[in-house]
Amino acid sequence: MAIEDQTSSAPASSTAPGASAAATRTRLRGNLGVASIVFMVVAAASPLGVIGGPVPLGIAIGNGTGFPFTFVIATVVLLLFAVGFTTMTPYVKSAGAFYSYVDRSLGRAAGLGTGFAALLSYITLEAAVFGLIGPGVNSLLGSYGVPSLPWWIYAAVAFGVVVFLGYRNIELSGRVLAVLLVAEVLIVLVLDAVIVFGGNTPEGLSTGIVTPSAILSGAPGIGILFAILSFIGFEATAVFRDEARDPDRTIPRATYLSLVLIGVFYALSSWALISAVGDSKAVKTATDHGGTLLADVTQKYLGTVGEHIIQVLFVTSLFACILSFHNIVSRYVFTLSGRSALPQRLGHAHARLGSPHRASVATGVVVGVLLLVGVVTGLDPINQFYTWLAGFSSVGIVLLLGITSVAVLVFFARNRGTGVSLWRRAIAPALGLAGLLLFLVLILQNLPTLVGGSLPLAIGIVVLLLAAFALGPVVARLRAHAGVAADEDAPPHP
Repeated sequence: MAIEDQTSSAPASSTAPGASAAATRTRLRGNLGVASIVFMVVAAASPLGVIGGPVPLGIAIGNGTGFPFTFVIATVVLLLFAVGFTTMTPYVKSAGAFYSYVDRSLGRAAGLGTGFAALLSYITLEAAVFGLIGPGVNSLLGSYGVPSLPWWIYAAVAFGVVVFLGYRNIELSGRVLAVLLVAEVLIVLVLDAVIVFGGNTPEGLSTGIVTPSAILSGAPGIGILFAILSFIGFEATAVFRDEARDPDRTIPRATYLSLVLIGVFYALSSWALISAVGDSKAVKTATDHGGTLLADVTQKYLGTVGEHIIQVLFVTSLFACILSFHNIVSRYVFTLSGRSALPQRLGHAHARLGSPHRASVATGVVVGVLLLVGVVTGLDPINQFYTWLAGFSSVGIVLLLGITSVAVLVFFARNRGTGVSLWRRAIAPALGLAGLLLFLVLILQNLPTLVGGSLPLAIGIVVLLLAAFALGPVVARLRAHAGVAADEDAPPHP
């Protein structure tokens, strides 16, 4: 169901042509199927970027050779969350993911607070990845003899392309992401196959993934932390509801498929990467050469050509990640604007393209300001700009997942006549919530490490997120019509 303007509630028989045109301006249009949404969501997870970044960190300072199993744990917890999330999907007729679900269950004040927190979490993550892509392009071109340039120049070029694609219809972004995603996944799978079946590993295949002592070695909590961070964005399937074909079927299928594909890919590829180095040397190698571990392994098993391909696709993987999050943020802005929580002009779709063009431009402006602040203050693009913003996002997203789980439990507790099984409406969501709360505790314990060892900065992140949640009730009170979901008067049954 499309998002409709709050003023378009007049009977159809009395609706003038001008009113009809106004309603059309508030609707997004698209024809996304399961595959297209999966491409969008998996691209946001940046598979190649994860294998080249968080995976070496998880091995080095997490639980070493047991790290691949943490992806299994994360996948199970998030699948439990997805059971309740997708079960509630037919009862939430508006796009907005976290915002719409909480709004439908806990009311507009909680919904708006969730929406603001989600908007803040995603937009900081989009900006953060520009801190990786700039140096990534510099390194790539440097390998071909191109003189080094300031990182922000390449980030600015990527920024311009992202804003252009975000302005257009979602299907264009979907096609771009599909090509980039298929390429990066294929090269990693080829590398995995050569490592696993080539018989050229120094110590045979790693056994850490199935060895309890290895899984519990080192700091398994930090390992789980890096694993859960690698999944951020999977829940955004519901953001594309208005542009999906048959969303009540498409969204659940895309959510489950995305989680399984991401989980299996990460577990398999991290296990292969450890096998390529050897169990006895994995932790030391990841500690000493984490930044080049993937490239070094690729050069050894696929040669120089494979190494160059990995370098190129690493950059395109980061670009795909940024584009995906830009699309997600734009739709949050669009939805909140349609509820009068943000300027209503941002909640109008492009008359011809059916895209959230104004919301996309507004998103670009905010991200551009964050980039400008990072450049002017001289922040290191990776160790400060990326790390600090990503740390903020990690807290926000896990907190939002937990609140959405509570919303699911409350909704079905109030609507017991839906015919939904106890497993889907209570047991699975409760188990998922327990796992997410554990993840949140682990992230908060390690947050100072994520933000460069700064306790004040870690505290500031938590305070800013709480302020975003608190803004919801304030806006709901000031603008009584804000946050009213299009389907709030809908019956419990779809």
